[in-house]
Amino acid sequence: MASKTYNDVISGKADYNIRYVDLQSLILRLGFEFKRQRGSHTIYYHSRANAFMNIQKDGAKAKGYEVKQLRNIILQHGLTEK
Repeated sequence: MASKTYNDVISGKADYNIRYVDLQSLILRLGFEFKRQRGSHTIYYHSRANAFMNIQKDGAKAKGYEVKQLRNIILQHGLTEK
């Protein structure tokens, strides 16, 4: 069953209203692996999709363009939550 955060990301209706910790959790559930953190940037890699995600906080929220980037990766590669 898809989580609320997954549904919000896929719908595109809440790109600027997704909490950073929820996006971070979703990224891990989609199969991304933590690679490194440099300053405020946290970098994840998905080996099957050969895709990187670089996320950073915008207060307590995730940045809208990063949510859009994740949506594009999900749709391109058919990623689902584990």
